[in-house]
Parts: sequence; structure tokens; C-alpha cells
Amino acid sequence: MASKIYKEVAVRPMHKDRFKLLKEFKYKDVVVPEGYETNGADVPRIFWVFFPPNRADYLPAVIVHDYLCDLQNYAMADKYFEELLEELEVRVSTRKIMSNSVRFYHCLKYKSCEK
Repeated sequence: MASKIYKEVAVRPMHKDRFKLLKEFKYKDVVVPEGYETNGADVPRIFWVFFPPNRADYLPAVIVHDYLCDLQNYAMADKYFEELLEELEVRVSTRKIMSNSVRFYHCLKYKSCEK
């Protein structure tokens, strides 16, 4: 499954840390439109050595997550983020750290503390 997802995501680096989606990307009922821009994962710079913000291993999950967050659908964003990380075969420890981090951030910033 992971290889299929990788093949479906096409991005072009933009200025600084931005990436532009070159063709629409679909996951379940979400369609991220062509031209959508993301900055990759919002990882504090000090942790980039462990979790680079634009790592191909999890970039598809980040794109869907960012898009849903832009739509203010934080609960679905977090749910699909975790599902995609699993489908992309991201290591369990990395998946748990990333999933819990975005959930915690949404809880603090947006008071969206759903699981």
C-alpha cells in the first residue's frame, strides 16, 4: 500500500520550506487540489535531525493533515494523519510521536481535544 501512496503524490519545492502539489491527491473522502501548498510537517527545528519536515516517508500524511487543518477539521485531520502514517509503514514509535504531537498541539491551540 505504501508504494501506491508514494506514487500518487507529486510535489515541487517552492520558496523556503514550501511545497506545491502538482496534481490532486485523494485519500478516502478527501481531495487535496492541485496547486495546494504545504510547509511539510511543523516540527521544531531542534528535532529536524530526527523528523525532517519534508521527509518523503510521511509527506502524503502531512499534505492531507495540513489540508484538513486549513479547513478547520482537526479531528478528521488527526485521524487520517495517523491512518496514513500506518499505511505508509512509518515506524510505530515515529507514528506515535507524530500522532500524539499533532493531537496535543490541536488540543492546546484550538481546544480540539478529540481522539
